[in-house]
Amino acid sequence: MLSGLFTRSAASAADFTHLRQARVELRDVIKQYDGHRVLNGVNLTVEPGEVVTILGPSGSGKSTLIRLINQLESLSGGDIFIDDKPIGQLKGAALRQLRSRIGFVFQQFNLYAHLTAQQNITLALEYVHGWNKEAARQRARELLDQVGLAEKADAFAAQLSGGQQQRVAIARALASSPQIILFDEPTSALDPEMIGEVLQVMKNLAHSGITMIVVTHEMHFAREIADRVVFIDGGDILEVASPEVFFTRPQHPRTQRFLKKVLDPLHQESSL
Repeated sequence: MLSGLFTRSAASAADFTHLRQARVELRDVIKQYDGHRVLNGVNLTVEPGEVVTILGPSGSGKSTLIRLINQLESLSGGDIFIDDKPIGQLKGAALRQLRSRIGFVFQQFNLYAHLTAQQNITLALEYVHGWNKEAARQRARELLDQVGLAEKADAFAAQLSGGQQQRVAIARALASSPQIILFDEPTSALDPEMIGEVLQVMKNLAHSGITMIVVTHEMHFAREIADRVVFIDGGDILEVASPEVFFTRPQHPRTQRFLKKVLDPLHQESSL
């Protein structure tokens, strides 16, 4: 009981205006919906500046895991520590501070259709973070240039391809200079021809000092860019390894079966 009071007190007193180190630690994290467990006491540490990809079949708990990190979902048990401070009980101003340090890129682009690309970026800067219009506009222009869309600043979402919309979404996630950025299958809604342009932007961000946690089905990105690969299935982390080890010498039988199906789908024994 006292430990629970301490945790709530520490969370309310936590200052997340700037992270000393963008370290993420999940301790015995549980998530359940109406008695159905989605995550079963997960433990994982992501070091500052590290790029970690999370792989696994659909429904394994991957997206839920990263949605818990910035409290888009609430914990059912355990806790998450960022900058060595617990975040499970954060509310109000402290939660808003935390979210300003954590960018999130969704599967669907979630751009405001009635706003231009530039306005989609300046909106939160002006109305959430208190920037003046000119500073917010300059920041938006810089970010659009960074993702290769400087000429699309005045374009509306309907005038952009899927890949371009997702690049605007990444620019928006970077607007407040987050120290951690979470990607929830950012290429899953894209046509195959559009995937490369989004992955290139992510590649440019990797190892720039930002801590990146990426839920993805893009095996090439996981293999070439990640520092570590996490495999999750049935709400449990079954394997954590460097890309080299993960893709060439996976240890867990479930990981081996998953990689065989994903990497060599035409040459597997029929399960029928």
